Order: sequence, then structure tokens, then C-alpha cells
Amino acid sequence: MITQANPRGRGSILRGSFYTLRRKCGKPSCRCLAGRLHATPVLSYSLGGATRLLTLRPQDVPEVKAALKRYRQLLSALDREALTGIRRLRRRIAGQKADARKTRK
Repeated sequence: MITQANPRGRGSILRGSFYTLRRKCGKPSCRCLAGRLHATPVLSYSLGGATRLLTLRPQDVPEVKAALKRYRQLLSALDREALTGIRRLRRRIAGQKADARKTRK
């Protein structure tokens, strides 16, 4: 179970993707040969340019999904903040240019 909290007090965050691997094991008498594939929940994430898979226990799945959702929400909020900063900078630069034009006249 994930226990380390995010410094912002929102619970842990994770970057990556959750999905379920479905595969055959290859045993001749296994149910997977009849189409009932084995399912394994995993977290897929990138580290140093390589994709890694972390096999999850079923009890970890809800917490991992919640941590991934928190990451997406924080990233979205950060993007909105950055765009607001760009708009402010553009207005300030436009105002400085207008002031410079006024002083030249």
C-alpha cells in the first residue's frame, strides 16, 4: 500500500498509466488456452527513457488509481497557472511597449 504523503497534503501522487495485462501462461492444461486469459494489474511509467512495469496487488489498485488522478489534476492546475503567467507577462510587455511609444512622441 502507498503510504508516503505528498508534501502538499493531498495524498501520494503517481505519474504513469494503469492497465491490466492479459496473457496466456503456456501451461497445456490451463484455462487461458481456452481464452480465459490471466489478468495482472500494472502501473506503467517511464524512467530514464525506458518504460517500466510495476505489478500491483489487487488491494493497491484503488489507491494507485487515485494517485494517478491526483497527478493529472495537479498537472492540469499547473498548466492553468503557467498560462495565466504567460498572459500576465504578455500584458506587462505590451504595456511597457505602449509606455515606450508614448515617451518617444
